[in-house]
Amino acid sequence: MKHFINLNDVSDVKELVLEGLHQKANPLANQNLGKNKTIGLIFFNSSLRTRISTQKAAINLGMDVIVMNVGSDSWQLEFEDGVIMDQGKAEHIKEAAAVLGQYCDIIGVRAFAEFKSQEDDYREIVLESFRKYAGVPIVNLESATRHPCQSLADLITIEELKTRTRPKVVLTWVPHFKALPQAVANSFAEWVNETDYDFVITHPEGYDLAPQFVKNAKVTYSQEEAFADADFIYAKNWSSYSQYGQVLSQDPDWRITPEKMALTHNANFMHCLPVRRGLKVADEVLDSPQSAVIQQAGNRVWSVQAALKKILEEL
Repeated sequence: MKHFINLNDVSDVKELVLEGLHQKANPLANQNLGKNKTIGLIFFNSSLRTRISTQKAAINLGMDVIVMNVGSDSWQLEFEDGVIMDQGKAEHIKEAAAVLGQYCDIIGVRAFAEFKSQEDDYREIVLESFRKYAGVPIVNLESATRHPCQSLADLITIEELKTRTRPKVVLTWVPHFKALPQAVANSFAEWVNETDYDFVITHPEGYDLAPQFVKNAKVTYSQEEAFADADFIYAKNWSSYSQYGQVLSQDPDWRITPEKMALTHNANFMHCLPVRRGLKVADEVLDSPQSAVIQQAGNRVWSVQAALKKILEEL
């Protein structure tokens, strides 16, 4: 695997999930693979799980890790071509990415949607600029439209917990008071569509995800209908795609409660974290035995470790 930016970089999703489970069972088995190799983690946005899990995974593989926060630890970067750089951005991505590629064998990048332009966000300017100019493999630590490290961890978690061969998996929108990107929801839908799970997406009208991520998933505007006989409930807020970046609803009736979970097939509750207790989900759900959020977060190590192993094997 050359890069881990989106699903197109993965040849076999099922095999990569199994690799994640293998890494979890044998976390230090491939320490020699990353010996004398360096990964640079470049953060344009805040992180807790992604930062620490990626560092842990790289260390498990024997790699050295360098972390940089763009803006506070570095110059502000310019991504547009042909501009006269007489404003606040002191360095162009052409030089910055190329220089980082001189120092690092792999570069991980985290850069959220800015909501200034749907076209620019969905072109993935930041990630694709690093792919173009760095000259080394790039790992997506959450971008404007996708979060593959999270999605791989999600599939690992489902494989560990499923009690039926073909579980019913529900992605549900939950309320939030500010605009959040579609990245986690897009990515989860994209990866689940590569499985044989019974996949349902539910959200209020106006919150349909981009068609290239929804594909053949069943979509319903009734949360109760979606939850019926479900094995996994994955809760996530996202802002509108059609009215890009807008908050069209804060309907509290979409919050996950014990009563909603009672409609399911004793479903596990999933969320990528961080989660706002009481706003998106009731404490009784988060603190219940069916809450998988900590196991899910723990699996972030093994998802990125599986991806890094595949990249290191080709260096």
